[in-house]
Amino acid sequence: MATYQIAVIGGTGPQGRGLAYRWARHGHTVTVGSRSRDRAEATAAEIAERAPDGAVSGGTNDEAVRAADVVLLAVPYDGHDNLVKSLAPALAGKIVISCVNPIGFDAQGPHGLEVPSGSAAETTAALAPEARVVGAFHHVSAVSLWKTDDPLTHEDVLVCGDDADAKAVAIELARPVTGRDGVDAGRLRMARQLEPLTAVLISINKRYKVRSGIAVSGLPR
Repeated sequence: MATYQIAVIGGTGPQGRGLAYRWARHGHTVTVGSRSRDRAEATAAEIAERAPDGAVSGGTNDEAVRAADVVLLAVPYDGHDNLVKSLAPALAGKIVISCVNPIGFDAQGPHGLEVPSGSAAETTAALAPEARVVGAFHHVSAVSLWKTDDPLTHEDVLVCGDDADAKAVAIELARPVTGRDGVDAGRLRMARQLEPLTAVLISINKRYKVRSGIAVSGLPR
């Protein structure tokens, strides 16, 4: 397995922190990115305490992106567009993995939001046209990523994208999470289905008091 320099934008949030931890444990060099360098460095120190053999540091979003081969966007959908616009020059030529889920909540519970471009991943591709955008890691529980060390073998990481080489990297980066390659789920437009599906899992989790995930049957293992 190749090793990568990975910037985790939104790395101080639960999903970003969990994925940063998994990748640092498996030999990748990880930079936690945040608008606040102090918060990024504090989260990096927290990850390093749990993964003492990993290479992990913290910095501003721009610093993290400029040093990276691969960029994970793990930020709330609110404010997503402005953040991507601000980082677009630095994202040029980078593999950008979006796990952003445009989810809303009302009296009836969670639901997928209408996104003008179809999905957050497609919005990223439109705002940063020189980036190599992939959608992945939408459905993996942030709690499971952080609180457990073993591979989440009951889950699959579904990956979509239009750049075959970038998609292959995201598929490979699923191994530290589930113990196996991610699943090629098709073109980037499939993010329109993958992102709001997270709302279904949130509903299941609330009803059954579990941390549910997605597993695809019938695949060769």
